[in-house]
Amino acid sequence: MENSPEPNEIIYHEKQVKELCALHALNNLFQNPKTFSKADLDEICFNLAPQSWVNPHRSMLGLGNYDINVIMTALQNRGYETIWFDRRKDPICIDQSKVIGYILNIPSQFKIGKYVPTPIKRRHWLSIRNINGIYYNLDSKLDQPEKIGREDHLVDYLQDILSDVEKEMFVVTTLENSKTYHKENS
Repeated sequence: MENSPEPNEIIYHEKQVKELCALHALNNLFQNPKTFSKADLDEICFNLAPQSWVNPHRSMLGLGNYDINVIMTALQNRGYETIWFDRRKDPICIDQSKVIGYILNIPSQFKIGKYVPTPIKRRHWLSIRNINGIYYNLDSKLDQPEKIGREDHLVDYLQDILSDVEKEMFVVTTLENSKTYHKENS
């Protein structure tokens, strides 16, 4: 299976800058660089903890490293719902027609420069989205979007993700579909 995008497919893909993976995951999910800005996410951080001298929803240095509360609030402000997916369930139960995409939180090894690993473990946000019938991993650390494939390939991919207890998955849907994104009898 070829992992690069379809030849005629134009896919928006922000690359990793500083600790802004949450921002990149959101903009990659919506395929638009102007969906959210660092200033938008910083304002959400302030509104979530207005009395805090050190904001608990981002890095102390203000370089990003936003938590799920910021992502969920950003999406709610735009009329979307972010739902934590219980790994004990099989992702086959998800009605893909009611899903905008996925936000994943995965472990990531901190590196000095691009190639020197350290023992420091961090968390990283990435998004998955259907673009014209094909699902893509839009991880900002990738050189280009990674083609997952059609829905059956997506289910296999998500099952693999959820088999790792260190990884978390959030389903992004509209507010109207937030209660009905599971297939009947699931």
